[in-house]
Amino acid sequence: MITDKDMAAKSRKLRGLMQQKLDVKGRDLRQSLRRAGRRLPKSVRKHGAELMQAEILAHNPKTARQVDSAAVEKSYEIVRSHLAGLDEVEIRKSRILGMTGAVVANLLLVAIMFIVWLWWRGFV
Repeated sequence: MITDKDMAAKSRKLRGLMQQKLDVKGRDLRQSLRRAGRRLPKSVRKHGAELMQAEILAHNPKTARQVDSAAVEKSYEIVRSHLAGLDEVEIRKSRILGMTGAVVANLLLVAIMFIVWLWWRGFV
């Protein structure tokens, strides 16, 4: 059986890792996982959903008996190991490069459209 304090500690640790690695803040695990969204792989999101369900059940002593502590530990380790393995510098760099690429593509499109407009009006 897992207690409310155990689940709260696991939730705090995962939220701290998500804030550190993915720059995602949330008041609880559910909100943090929702804000992380597709930055996490599908399997990690699935294990995160299991942890959210266990956290909800652990709040009530009667429903806390329904929580499988081995499955919670396994899910916790999978999510924690994935978050610990992320490189913040690489994530930040890829986000900046993606944004820069989008801006350059838009500027290029505007320049081409401007040249086409000039040609159409007979200035070029």
